[in-house]
Amino acid sequence: MNIFKTLGFRAGVVSSVLLVVFIAIWYAATASNAGPAGSSTGMTTEQIEYQKMMGKDPGAAKASGFPTPLQMGQTFVKQLSDPFYDRGPNDKGIAIQLAHSLGRVGLGFLLACLVAIPLGFVIGMSPLLRRAFDPFIQVLKPISPLAWMPLALYTIKDSSTSGIFVIFICSVWPMLINTAFGVSAVKREWLNVASTLEVNPIRKAFQVILPAAAPTILTGMRISMGIAWLVIVAAEMLVGGTGIGYFVWNEWNNLSLTNVIFAIFVIGVVGMLLDLAFAQMQKVVTYVE
Repeated sequence: MNIFKTLGFRAGVVSSVLLVVFIAIWYAATASNAGPAGSSTGMTTEQIEYQKMMGKDPGAAKASGFPTPLQMGQTFVKQLSDPFYDRGPNDKGIAIQLAHSLGRVGLGFLLACLVAIPLGFVIGMSPLLRRAFDPFIQVLKPISPLAWMPLALYTIKDSSTSGIFVIFICSVWPMLINTAFGVSAVKREWLNVASTLEVNPIRKAFQVILPAAAPTILTGMRISMGIAWLVIVAAEMLVGGTGIGYFVWNEWNNLSLTNVIFAIFVIGVVGMLLDLAFAQMQKVVTYVE
């Protein structure tokens, strides 16, 4: 245990040093871009007018050159000091945008779980169904989730619901494949013992097969969540409306590079937290001999 604590401490120190080095390089590379507060140097008259029309401060960040660490720090403070503001359809706080994105991801992911896990369970228990479903899975799995977006918009005719459908379709395959694999890989000895004890099929499924396959199922869910969070950002850029992806695209159109970088950081942090949550669930269901 002490070895792991020491290793964790050393890793933390190395990570901190790397962060400091990165910020130092960033500061040195962008030092020439730093201008006086409120400066709108590098922006055309039209760009300044557009910023004012959209309710933005044209001097908040320079339009030319990469933002400095100080400018990014100011943007972080500004965004996080009032994350729930709502000033109209095109100007909402980061917390509201995240809530919309997480809601879509959660609903699409839940629907995928309801379909993929039971179906994967059945496929994993039947070699015949595995062979029958395999061609369909192999054809549909490589299709980019965003390729389904035009079809979803045409049939569903609602951008938010279409985003949920895209999350569903991209989350199904990793869960389905991992569930089927986990169920089919359950040790024969355990199944033979259950058969010897004349355990009924439902009890065997929930008390023998499911606990044995749970770590593999959670791995599929973890992969699916990572893909879902990746896809929703791109989907919201396409369909617009609300969400963290739309926030990125809208801030780019507003020529606010600092807000774009801030949103990228938030996307990464939320993705990391989601992955850590599934990693902890994996540890809970993993049996260590």
